[in-house]
Amino acid sequence: MNAIGLIELSSIAAGMQSADMMLKTSAIELILSRTICSGKYMVLVGGDVASIQAAVDVVNEDLEEAIIDTFVIPSVHPDIFPALNGTNPPPDLEALGIIESFSVASLIEGADAACKSADVTLIEIRLAMALGGKAFCTLTGDVAAVTSAVAAGAEIIGEKGMLVNKVVIPNARPELLDEMV
Repeated sequence: MNAIGLIELSSIAAGMQSADMMLKTSAIELILSRTICSGKYMVLVGGDVASIQAAVDVVNEDLEEAIIDTFVIPSVHPDIFPALNGTNPPPDLEALGIIESFSVASLIEGADAACKSADVTLIEIRLAMALGGKAFCTLTGDVAAVTSAVAAGAEIIGEKGMLVNKVVIPNARPELLDEMV
């Protein structure tokens, strides 16, 4: 699996329909298909780039009115999957970067860009549950790397008009890590 794709929808019914459509269109793997806060629905799939793109395109064509955001990320950064599961705690917390978004899709795109831009460890990606539909990620590394990564991720999210906030905390207190994971 070298690519992921996501559809974020304003309708639960359309979300379930889109998951079925995507699975019938291409040989892809269903990673997540669930409701998220604010009555939205997300479908995250994995596979090869062409199959993911075909699956996302079919939903874009047929359910356009319900789509909030979508993406296809080729060569997804390997930290994304453990961070989605909350299983990527670093041994030490250095500088802490936080990027916050109004959409799940833009946040995952931003987290991928952040990880690819600097030598950082993605700690966690939280997606819309008990967050009013928003999403955020946390990452750590030295201050310069975290600053660069947060800027790169925030730029991607900002291009979609979905950036809520971005923060870099130098020398973050270790107690913060206990609250994150």
